[in-house]
Amino acid sequence: MRAVLCESFEGIGALRFAEAAEPRPADDEVMIDVHAASVSYMDYLMVCGGYQLRPALPYVPGTSAEVIVAVGRKVERFRRGDRVARANWSGGFAERMVAKTWKSARIPDNVGFVVGSIVLHAYLTAWYALVERARLQPRETALITGAAGGVGLACVEVARLLGGRVIAVVGSASKTEVVRHSGGEHVIDYSHEDARERVKALTGGEGVDIAVDNVGGTLFLTLARLIRWNGRLVPMGFAGGEIASLPLNLPLLKNYSIVGGLLLVHDLMVDNAREGPRFAAWYLLGSMLDDPSAVCLTPAYVERVLCYAGFRIEKTETMLGSRC
Repeated sequence: MRAVLCESFEGIGALRFAEAAEPRPADDEVMIDVHAASVSYMDYLMVCGGYQLRPALPYVPGTSAEVIVAVGRKVERFRRGDRVARANWSGGFAERMVAKTWKSARIPDNVGFVVGSIVLHAYLTAWYALVERARLQPRETALITGAAGGVGLACVEVARLLGGRVIAVVGSASKTEVVRHSGGEHVIDYSHEDARERVKALTGGEGVDIAVDNVGGTLFLTLARLIRWNGRLVPMGFAGGEIASLPLNLPLLKNYSIVGGLLLVHDLMVDNAREGPRFAAWYLLGSMLDDPSAVCLTPAYVERVLCYAGFRIEKTETMLGSRC
């Protein structure tokens, strides 16, 4: 089979197309035909050797969505022909690959392969950070940095769908429109705007309830001074290249929490009983992303989906207007 191989951690230029042996599923694995593969900053860092995880060389990068063509002897949850996404960190840039069953989840009928290839790593990460870690509530203000990136844009969309007031921060003017279109009520371009002063102006000097940071460095330190009383600061990544150190008097004086946003997919997926609620949001997100006209995003529809997913809704009328 054809695959993209990473044989050394020397970046994108060192990747090459090659013939690779077709994998065979173990007893607890499925073998899948890849239909769509996503590319993210994580993939770039990984092939450069700069990510937290380092696969054994050589390896095939990429995350993907696919159709099962074979199952292991002990597999009961899936059968041939099932459409799935998987939570592997690599292996997607190939014609076929294998995955553990606990790292795989069915793609709902209304979600295409392209969206399916990014839901687990981008949208489930956003969901986990905002709902499970930051406990976002309707009408709270959520600030997202790196808002035009894969996880950043997912955070903007999820926060908006959950009724949050979204302040999106980007690094260039070319990124503002896509973020505004995806739900950023206010967009700050910190390449020429003072992010701290702008946020203070937008919040009446109160600061934000939640800040999800994908950039790091000096921008993270700026956010640390913009969290309001009892707020939550969620470090998610360091796309700027610098891991900042935080003066601990800042969270102390405002009694706010710093909560990590690293999604360990095993914790969410290994327990089969939890799979339905965790992925109920796919129906909402998939409909919106694949075809915005395919579903009426009325407050009642949003409430049904999010309540099934275990999110307590106080007043759906404030969440978003009807798209019907």
